[in-house]
Amino acid sequence: MDIEHRVSLKKYNTFGIDVPASHFIRIDSLETLREALAEPGLPPPFILSGGSNLLLTGPLEARVLYMDTRGREVVAEDAGRINLRVMAGENWHELVMWTLDQGFGGLENLALIPGKTGTAPIQNIGAYGVEIKDVLQSLEAVDMQTGELVSFSREACGFGYRDSVFKRGARGRYVIWSVTLGLTRKGHEIRTGYGDIAGWLEREGIRHPEPADVARAVIAIRKSKLPDPAVLGNSGSFFKNPVVPKTQYEELLRTHPGMPGYPQEGDGIKVPAGWLIDSLGLKGMRRGDAGVHEKQALVLVNHGAATGEEILQLAREIQQRVLEAFDIRIEPEVNIL
Repeated sequence: MDIEHRVSLKKYNTFGIDVPASHFIRIDSLETLREALAEPGLPPPFILSGGSNLLLTGPLEARVLYMDTRGREVVAEDAGRINLRVMAGENWHELVMWTLDQGFGGLENLALIPGKTGTAPIQNIGAYGVEIKDVLQSLEAVDMQTGELVSFSREACGFGYRDSVFKRGARGRYVIWSVTLGLTRKGHEIRTGYGDIAGWLEREGIRHPEPADVARAVIAIRKSKLPDPAVLGNSGSFFKNPVVPKTQYEELLRTHPGMPGYPQEGDGIKVPAGWLIDSLGLKGMRRGDAGVHEKQALVLVNHGAATGEEILQLAREIQQRVLEAFDIRIEPEVNIL
């Protein structure tokens, strides 16, 4: 096991925040992970994957375990479906495109989401009407206290909107080691009813889309709205879409008749956080090198030399202005350290 010291994390987080980690260990095997967890005399462990859902506001005094495991394996199949086991260190978008090249369907709506596979269940990543809970069959995780490899069913993951048991009761206890996804070989369920997917396909003259066509649409739409982290530091959507009581939403509609809302289970209405921020004229706002993206109000960006603390202060300002204008609290989707 190789332990590096005072390693800059700039290239390991998509905001491009330059802070050091006191200890850095690259994890490429189960043996290395167990050894790294058991090593005495080191600060507490911190699991680092793609760094795409992370805002670092200061140096990390931690044993940073960087997940660099690779591998994809079909573990079950029949005429119409396959179960694919994927190691946590696999790049998510590369995985999506690989499954499409194999003729597998199910992940196409989740194309171009940054990050690695191991963090996808923690956040229950989702886009364009699909969440990972819709395809996940099970996962394996390593208990950080015992080193034991534990299996979780879909139900045991406790999925919710951008949420899972790994952000609640099991937070900080497990390292996701692999996920098993249930994908289709034929009879694909094509989902085009969210966002501009249907419109894009129509403009391209595609009347009977296949999964790869949906992925092309998603990629084109995302690229038109979201900045490339390699060019402009960001973590995608910074805030969750809030869910408010139906009575509050109806009252807000009287003063904001254009406010979109999407009914949820129970009596809640989901309101797009991007709409709330945009309606206040905050798109493109800057505080030094910390800013709101000019095309997508939900995305905070690093124009070059912003610190994590400066981006956090901008986020807090936005939260306060939304609260004052709408009496709605918007919460960060990213993990803030």
